[in-house]
Amino acid sequence: MIAFRDFALRRGERLLLSDVNLVLQTGWRVGVIGRNGTGKSSLFAALQGRLEADRGDIDLSGKVRVASVAQETPSLPDPAIDFVLSGDAAVHAAIQAEANAFANEDWEAVAEAHQRLEELNGYDASARAGKLLHGLGFAPDTHQQPVSTFSGGWRVRLNLARALMTPSDLLLLDEPTNHLDLDAVLWLEQWLLRYPGTLLLISHDREFLDEVTTNTLHLHDGKAKLYSGNYTAFERQRAEHLRLQQIAHEKEQAERAHLQSFIDRFKAKASKAKQAQSRMKRLAKLAGTEAVRVERALRIELPAPAKLPHALLRLEHADCGYGDVRILEDVSLILEAGDRIALLGPNGAGKSTLVKSLVGELPLLAGERGGHPDLRIGYFAQHTVESLRAGASPVDHLADIAPGVATQQLRDFLGKWNFPGDRAFESVDVFSGGERARLALALIAWRQPNVLLLDEPTNHLDLDMREALAEALGEFDGAIVLVSHDRHLIGLVCDSFWRVADGVAQPFDGDLDEYASWLRARDSSGDGKGRSKAPPTPVQAPDTAVPAAPRKSKGKGNPHKLAKAEARVADLEAQLAAVEAELADPAVYADAGARGTELGRRQAELRGQLEQAEAELLALYEADAA
Repeated sequence: MIAFRDFALRRGERLLLSDVNLVLQTGWRVGVIGRNGTGKSSLFAALQGRLEADRGDIDLSGKVRVASVAQETPSLPDPAIDFVLSGDAAVHAAIQAEANAFANEDWEAVAEAHQRLEELNGYDASARAGKLLHGLGFAPDTHQQPVSTFSGGWRVRLNLARALMTPSDLLLLDEPTNHLDLDAVLWLEQWLLRYPGTLLLISHDREFLDEVTTNTLHLHDGKAKLYSGNYTAFERQRAEHLRLQQIAHEKEQAERAHLQSFIDRFKAKASKAKQAQSRMKRLAKLAGTEAVRVERALRIELPAPAKLPHALLRLEHADCGYGDVRILEDVSLILEAGDRIALLGPNGAGKSTLVKSLVGELPLLAGERGGHPDLRIGYFAQHTVESLRAGASPVDHLADIAPGVATQQLRDFLGKWNFPGDRAFESVDVFSGGERARLALALIAWRQPNVLLLDEPTNHLDLDMREALAEALGEFDGAIVLVSHDRHLIGLVCDSFWRVADGVAQPFDGDLDEYASWLRARDSSGDGKGRSKAPPTPVQAPDTAVPAAPRKSKGKGNPHKLAKAEARVADLEAQLAAVEAELADPAVYADAGARGTELGRRQAELRGQLEQAEAELLALYEADAA
């Protein structure tokens, strides 16, 4: 599907890639990996025609439909589901044409719109858009909410849903798991495994790459090398390749030394001149295999806590929420030094709410929060990176929290967080997302906390930085509470899990695989429909809970009611399909449109009834213990 021929790519004065010659086959799911700055996003821009090659070509069939996630979401009044549906431009246009035709009572245009929707399989488009929204964590009652009311992270999810809705042969996803919770990541994995086209995926989540990808494209030192298999297979193959390269280099160097020794000894002797000349030619033909250059391993340090008392932080019978809305009830938790807890739970179930309650940022609605006098909290929130001061340097930020400390001491500390030399004085405005996240973590580390409360700390961090963070957290002596969609980080750092769901936070006796199984069972049984119980989130709010209606207490779902509601929806869908099939017949409009008018009214009536029936069915799916 995609062929790179002598391809080179430049961004400004910097040559990112050169001499790239490779072919990506149709149907491959390719993980595009490499350290930040190696040209991954620029490669995507070139594939979309937004960036011209410096040399060579990309051969991409003109008929290939390309979909990608938009970088910005305008503040639109459109309902979320309409915004997602507009990703399928042809279906969206046909739906609009149908609505306009009905409004104008143009029955010939109605028939044409019906026929067009039939050709595009457009009658289930709204349902498909709703499933995408649900899978990415949007509660059913937010599907009609205007795009403008969603916060930045949720708009990113809307853009992702719109890209998935777009019919495509080639799908380009650049860090799609940023701003997703673990359950949304698990859902996205399954969706991508069913995607029939070709996928190019930039991600720093190794577990996600392992689950999804069939091939790996590694960008390094201006080159692009293609490997078969997922990320783990790539690591094995690359390690073996480097081992063989080093062996070949050492063998070649030994041969060079031997040939050069012979030449130096005998080139001046007439009897050996021909042999010396022969060896000189052979020396010139040696391949020149490079020695393996080991990339400098990133390492960061978390300073040891000044004090590690017992019972650092506790919640007793705490109700957590906002205003009059309780998200979690009767939470009791004691943090001791050495505790490493990962919070698991569906989108909007209250993980961030619990972390904010532990921090003390969110007042408890009931119960008690207590901390040891020597408690020192390091808190990384999902909005922490955005709160860095525009125009300020790393040294400026550190000086803000360490007044009076010598500049050289600040520079030495920042150097340990990979801000060496003049980098410590550069404005954060030119930093990448990963560099800003690294700086935010460094500012937390400076305070020498004994409790770390980390809410999605790996967003924007590359694979090497994630490994360095995991190693540093593994050596940390204090307590850790972690919310993350990065299963590799959770597995390396945490030794116990708490599940946050259905208004309750409690220990979970299982591993991540068992949690994924529980989540799938919850969704398939219907209990996971509309999982969010958080209050509406305005655009400016830093809270990451999904906008939703206040939580209502409901009884457990009645299986008989559920079956009846499902049958009702199926019956209405069948009636609607029959009416729409009749509307698609031009003969209906022969008698001045009288029959068409009647069918049009019936269609509108059935659609309203179906919408109500689906809402009632979803309400039954949402039912939980009172």
